[in-house]
Amino acid sequence: MSLFISQAHAAAEGAPADGGGMQMIFMLVVFAAIFYFMIYRPQARRTKEHKNLMDNIGKNDEVLTTGGLIGRVAKISADSEYVQVELNENNIILIKKDFITAVLPKGTLKSI
Repeated sequence: MSLFISQAHAAAEGAPADGGGMQMIFMLVVFAAIFYFMIYRPQARRTKEHKNLMDNIGKNDEVLTTGGLIGRVAKISADSEYVQVELNENNIILIKKDFITAVLPKGTLKSI
């Protein structure tokens, strides 16, 4: 019978890996540290800076919106999340504070 069927030999069992559990825990800690320093921390910093920007916006500040509009803050109310932005003398728009990307230096509108 061995003429047609080759004999299968079981592989010899090796010694169990030493410290396998500790290596896995170490790798999880390394991945958690990478996640924290490369993803969570920079995003939290950006969120904090944007919140500070929203709190410090005042009347007559020149701002840039996420849509690319540049204008001057005409009216801001403390109880509302909306701001009136004057694009020019004839156009005033109402936008949400969150859509303001940056506060520009004074005189930017005149230089454009």
